[in-house]
Amino acid sequence: MTSRNSIELSEEDQQELLANAQTLQVASLGPNGWPHMVPMWFAVDDEGLISFTTYGTSQKVVNLERDPRITVLLETGTAYNELRGIAIEGEAEIVRDPATTFHTRGLIGAKNEGGPRPEKPAAGTEFPSWASKRVTIRVHPKRTRSWDHRKIG
Repeated sequence: MTSRNSIELSEEDQQELLANAQTLQVASLGPNGWPHMVPMWFAVDDEGLISFTTYGTSQKVVNLERDPRITVLLETGTAYNELRGIAIEGEAEIVRDPATTFHTRGLIGAKNEGGPRPEKPAAGTEFPSWASKRVTIRVHPKRTRSWDHRKIG
C-alpha cells in the first residue's frame, strides 16, 4: 500500500501546478455555517501568495469579513492514476486597494494568456472604475496538503 507521504507533490511540482492551472475552487463559510464554494481565476502574486479579485460586495467577501478562514483546492487529471492536486487551508486577507487589484488582475491575465508578468503600477497611476469596485483576496496558508496519483504503483 502507498503511504500518504509518498504521493505528496514536491514544492517544485506544487509551484508548477499553480503556475499552469487556471481555475481554483474557493471555499468560505456562509452565513448559515455551510461552505460557500466558487471557482475563481487566480495568480501567485509577487510575494508568492495565491491571489484573486472579486467584487467587494460579493458573498465570499462578506463571508471572509465575518470569518477569514478559507480553503482553496486545485486538481488536475481525468483518470484516477493522473490526479494531482493541492488543498490549502489558510486565512484570507482582503485588500481594498485599486492599485493592488489592478496589478492582481494583470497577473491573472498574463498567466492565463501566456504574457509577461506586469510590473506594479507606478504611483499616481489612474485606474479604471472597476478597480475600485473590486478587492483582492490573498491566501495566507496555514496547512497545505497535496497528492500525485501518478506516483501510485
